Amino acid sequence: MGTEQEINYREPTFSQRIANSKVFVIGAGGIGCELLKNLALTGFKKISVIDLDTIDISNLNRQFLFRKKHVGKSKAEVASEAVKQIAPDVDITFFHDSIMDERFDVDFFRQFSLVMNALDNKAARSHVNRLCLVAGVPLIESGSAGYLGQVAVILKGRTECYDCTPKPNQKTYASCTIRNTPTEMIHCVVWAKSLFNQLFGESDPDDDVSPETVTSDGMGDQKNSQTMDNDGTTTNGSVISADNGNSSANDAITKNGKMSTRQFAEATDYGPKQIFEKLFFDDINYLLSMADLWKERKKPTPIHFMQIIDEGLGGSRPNEDENEHWGVSKWAELFEDSLFALAERYRGAVKEKRMLIWDKDDEPAMQFVAACANLRAYIFGIGTKPLFDLKAKAGNIIPAIATTNACVAGMIVVEALKIVSGKILVDQEPSAPFPKCYVCSGKGEVIVHVNLNEMLLRTFRQNVLVGALNMLKPDVMDLCQNHRILLSSEEGETDSILDRSLGLLGVLNGTQLECDDYAQQLNFKLILFNDNTLTGEQFKKVEEQATKGAKSISDDKQKRDNEIDEEEGVPVKKAKILCES
Repeated sequence: MGTEQEINYREPTFSQRIANSKVFVIGAGGIGCELLKNLALTGFKKISVIDLDTIDISNLNRQFLFRKKHVGKSKAEVASEAVKQIAPDVDITFFHDSIMDERFDVDFFRQFSLVMNALDNKAARSHVNRLCLVAGVPLIESGSAGYLGQVAVILKGRTECYDCTPKPNQKTYASCTIRNTPTEMIHCVVWAKSLFNQLFGESDPDDDVSPETVTSDGMGDQKNSQTMDNDGTTTNGSVISADNGNSSANDAITKNGKMSTRQFAEATDYGPKQIFEKLFFDDINYLLSMADLWKERKKPTPIHFMQIIDEGLGGSRPNEDENEHWGVSKWAELFEDSLFALAERYRGAVKEKRMLIWDKDDEPAMQFVAACANLRAYIFGIGTKPLFDLKAKAGNIIPAIATTNACVAGMIVVEALKIVSGKILVDQEPSAPFPKCYVCSGKGEVIVHVNLNEMLLRTFRQNVLVGALNMLKPDVMDLCQNHRILLSSEEGETDSILDRSLGLLGVLNGTQLECDDYAQQLNFKLILFNDNTLTGEQFKKVEEQATKGAKSISDDKQKRDNEIDEEEGVPVKKAKILCES
């Protein structure tokens, strides 16, 4: 690399440029803590940081700026105080707020030399990407997953933006599979997480984990079905619990005749043994009574709590290594212990008029979900998994690793120094902006398939515009109906038609909609096509793959192999200047 391309960190004028640069860090979690420390020690003097979260005890093992005394306090505030202790001359401002708040608009972003993302969700990343593009401020995007991490610079008109390439959506599963016929461990994990919410969190009565045992007429889903208790006696259409029906839970029936999982738990004072018997014996026997389910499937095997504990079913109690396969008796014990802990916490939360929120880094919550998932997997012959493996599945991400976050934060600062120097050096041509990107191309189109006769305007706004396209305050006009306003960001203007179907509002197959978001200064055309195979909640977004400016990974690897220095045996990197001030 030539001397003119080098970044001389020790050169006085460059150090001054670093000190004068005003930077904005979004997120003060795993990557954010490391990044703030790095920026302060590198010489950045003007730092702003925003984070909506408060510190949880589960954060302390990898977010090193926080201590036990800080639990419950604002991450942004505590991180700022810690940075001041590391570098007292740093002028740092914190915001304990959501980056989606309207006060953090384009004008707010324009005050910064560069913005650095340390976020963990797609919606916020997409929002920041759009504001930086409009403001013309360089954005450094980052992320980590286990031992993998990535950092990318986003420059308007020079590189692809965050929205140029489609991001994978979280996989969903049919509720009937989750409740009745799981075949994979992930089905059991989803069931266990839903159970947590049914017992301790914000629950949805229509998403109860148990099969309906009682209906409005006092009978079961199948009035002629037979359910057997542990003594071999049967009852029509309802489940006899292991205590022969003497529990007060039998009286906890809703007005429509159906007992919810939470009502059962409250009626038994969250007794672990009673809840265990309901979930893993009574409910399983009820499923077995539905003969049609098991014509071509392996039948599940109900289990009793005391039988497992007394017989040590599934092996003896192992050590506490989270990577080890534990016997089912261990999972039963863990179910009991974690349920006790969560029930006690839940009682305190109820007094404060709040619910518990599941977090994969909350030890009792994670142990409860892992225990329930493994017990259900054992019953359905799926096979159990170690706690560490289930942590990844339950969190839907690979567990965070502090060292990876530290490496990513270091890479962010390296890219920041390149931007400050005015020379962004890369060893290969970056991917160019996607010409049809609905965010950065200025002339983008989005094609979506929905059931026009079933999807409500409210659902279209929430699921498609806000959920999938990450809009904040959408305004929509129907170009095929003389620019009729379908949705307005002005409060109350279109509320009267939100619960009408798109078809009733005159939206036809192939209708073109003009979509605007003033908060993001976003404008694009959306074309709707009808698909009667979809439900009123479903949609399909047609993804057009971006043409990559860079060569494929395999081609790049071959190129690197060809550039191996024969004498030294190491790759010779040929730096390119992406832009120069």
